[in-house]
Amino acid sequence: MDSVSIVLSAVVILFLAYIFNNRKKDNYKNFPPGPKPLPIIGNIHMIDMARPHKTFLEMSKKYGNVCSLQLGMTKVVILCGLDTINDALINHADQFSDRPSRPVISKLQKDNGLIMANGENWKVMRQFTISTFRDFEMGKKTLENKIIEEAECLTRTFKSYGGEPFNHKTILNVAAANIIVSILLNHRFEYDDPNILQLMSLLHDNVRLAGKPMVMLYNMFPSVMGWLPGAHKIFFENIRQIHSFMRATFTKQKEELDVNNQRNLIDAFLAKQQEGKPESALYFHDDNLVALMVDLFGTGMEKTSTTLRWGLLFMIKHPDIQKKVQNEIERVIGSAQPQIEHRKQMPYTEAVITEIQRFGDIIPANAPHATSQDVTFKGYFIPKGTTVFPLLTSVLKDPAYFEKPEEFYPEHFLTSEGHLKKNEAFIPFSIGKRSCAGENMAKIELFLFFTTLLQNFTFQLPPGAKLDFTPTTASINAPQPYEICAIPRS
Repeated sequence: MDSVSIVLSAVVILFLAYIFNNRKKDNYKNFPPGPKPLPIIGNIHMIDMARPHKTFLEMSKKYGNVCSLQLGMTKVVILCGLDTINDALINHADQFSDRPSRPVISKLQKDNGLIMANGENWKVMRQFTISTFRDFEMGKKTLENKIIEEAECLTRTFKSYGGEPFNHKTILNVAAANIIVSILLNHRFEYDDPNILQLMSLLHDNVRLAGKPMVMLYNMFPSVMGWLPGAHKIFFENIRQIHSFMRATFTKQKEELDVNNQRNLIDAFLAKQQEGKPESALYFHDDNLVALMVDLFGTGMEKTSTTLRWGLLFMIKHPDIQKKVQNEIERVIGSAQPQIEHRKQMPYTEAVITEIQRFGDIIPANAPHATSQDVTFKGYFIPKGTTVFPLLTSVLKDPAYFEKPEEFYPEHFLTSEGHLKKNEAFIPFSIGKRSCAGENMAKIELFLFFTTLLQNFTFQLPPGAKLDFTPTTASINAPQPYEICAIPRS
């Protein structure tokens, strides 16, 4: 098909879709307010495609904490502020518990896995994941021991650079990946293993590509954009390779399976396949296992490693805070190996780690939700299937809850006496039925990795380097690549 035919076909499809969309206007009476959309493109021209959450926040200032935008021909709702998000995800949990269709993912992954799944499949996969995490994480301090061992490997690797500059991104990525891999496979990778490096490269590439305009446009106009070259094509190929890797991995596991001696999450899943119950065929099939592995591996690695990278950058910028953490480590732990039991004795370190998560604001727009049924919310009518963005950044940076929302300030989580205090607006893992299933594991990882690193090193920038806090253009807020000097502490 020549380029003229493609353009003409695209125009016809968009025109027909526009007509169809106009026929549905009755479904949007008393819909949340928002800017007037243009034909076909909606409000795309108004959106900062590199930082869409910033546009969403600006819109909320004008139209309120429940407002709307139109992305292409799809209307979406924006929720801002703790009270509004709590009301939606807690008080109206069932109505806001779905995920919207994202064609760039569903093209290959369908409705499988955990993160973007819906209905009974999502419920079964979430319950399986949480119960299996509980079994394999916490039994006989298994999770803590694995993280401690990995933290020791991380320390040895950092020491090998002798205080000279190095890029720590890949090292932290593999360290974080090894924790979720230990639960999935009961295995760990060396930091230079080509298999894990290739898998991480594909995953990171897709995190980056997910924030690209061509991928966003594909999600809005899949029937048109599917014909065109661009970032979405690379995204699809990366997913195919990731799925192939995961499928080969669990195929090997299946050959060694002993249902009476389940070593990891994959064994537990494969054992479910063999139970012969109706749900075995419905939910515990190979496609679901592949998607579940992708979801758990990607989120388990990306969020933890990104948070740690932000943390080291903040320590470099605030050497006084870094020193206070080290002083507390010396007072409570000394030269012993940090353990989870130390957390309750280390309020300042806990406050710093919590502030890293708040200020890092890794997933500012949250994973998108969708309404599972028609719902009247805050006086507005929101039809079934509407995409909803509960903006975490609107809570984590809210001056009503944080004294200095745009500064790195650990005292947000400390009393005047220096005791740790809770803040109800601290929701980096989201809330409600779609909150992060691995929240507990992530908190343990962050504490043990962070305290071990600061126990052993003082972090600085290489001579002449400058701090840059501009996040990369991607689907999550991550630091730009930077080198550090890890100066061993005597």
